[in-house]
Amino acid sequence: MVRVVITGMGAVTPLGNDVKTFWQNIINGVSGAGTISRFDASQFRTQIACEVKDFSPERYLNRNEIKRSDLFTQYALYSASQALEDSGLDLSTMDPFDIGVIWGVGQGGMETFEQEVTQYVTGGYTPRFSPFFVPRLIVNLASGMISMKFGLQGINYTAVSACATSNTALMDAFNYIKMGKAKVFVTGGSEAPITPASIGGFSAMKAMSTRNDDPQHASRPYDRDRDGFVMGEGAGALILEEYEHAKRRGAPIYAELVGASMTADAYHMTAPHPEGIGASKAMELALKEAGISPAEVDYLNPHATSTPIGDISELKAVSAALGNTENLRISATKSMTGHLLGAAGAIEAIIAIKAINEQLIPPTINIDSLDEAVPQGIHIVTHEALPHKINVAMSNAFGFGGHNATVVFRKI
Repeated sequence: MVRVVITGMGAVTPLGNDVKTFWQNIINGVSGAGTISRFDASQFRTQIACEVKDFSPERYLNRNEIKRSDLFTQYALYSASQALEDSGLDLSTMDPFDIGVIWGVGQGGMETFEQEVTQYVTGGYTPRFSPFFVPRLIVNLASGMISMKFGLQGINYTAVSACATSNTALMDAFNYIKMGKAKVFVTGGSEAPITPASIGGFSAMKAMSTRNDDPQHASRPYDRDRDGFVMGEGAGALILEEYEHAKRRGAPIYAELVGASMTADAYHMTAPHPEGIGASKAMELALKEAGISPAEVDYLNPHATSTPIGDISELKAVSAALGNTENLRISATKSMTGHLLGAAGAIEAIIAIKAINEQLIPPTINIDSLDEAVPQGIHIVTHEALPHKINVAMSNAFGFGGHNATVVFRKI
């Protein structure tokens, strides 16, 4: 049986631009939220976001890579560089066709699109578009640029399933390794959605919090007074590797990916099924593939974006899929990172893996009054990190269009 392990990780987040800093802030319950500085949002319904801070792409990217890439691709290249460095892989000794890249991006080059169209309109509709407009815009350039930077010639594409995107990419990479189609994958996801059109669009849907005067307390999953999500940005990268290959080279092994599954709600464009039927099935199928019983799951990093409907429908799904949740602990880390859309699953997979490594569950911050609709028997870690025996950790990611994706990690 082919086994798949994680041997490298990298991160660009609102709470730090490397895994160590990110994790430290997560377990300390730090919020990454603030007033938007990227543009003047004073006329917008939502004026807050979790922005990446002190990002210096020059550390890993050359001048041409920066010039030719939208921010979502820069985040992808930066985090992938960290993850490969962390893995200790000597690419010069490997067949480049044995190493693939499956990346996840939800929106793509929103900033590029807005800049080019604004220039077109304000310039009297004179068509003076940059030759890099399309390459900077399209989502597949994230995986393409990673492959070009490192000479990786295996399977290569970018997955898109809204906010389930990163888990989709992880699942695909996992399956390809199990099928023997690659030894190693660079996978994960990136997003740079803090732009006027993106913030404006989600604001128009009334999906985001309007606690503009108190941004650090705006993202509050499971709290009675939650009023929507806070936009985040960044990237998470993971190196997935065939276990025997990793063992032979003495690689650092953080955890084993043992199960992954996707389902569809087939219900609504933007709302989850109120009873979480599709989400529940995704969890059941992922655990079945892993050969793990529901009672063995120690930690769940949920999708939990801080929306009135979504948070509770997911917990109903958890109760249905896992039954007795006595040993299960849940923490909603979007309370600190905000919602990174297509990149959310990647950074939350890293959190789940770090929780296994450190035997420590991060807190859910900003729960002042737990919603009475939270099902009985659900244990949510609040306020402070909790030491807990963790052999199995699960992470959910759900997206507009009814996409549900669950991944399961095990201590090794």
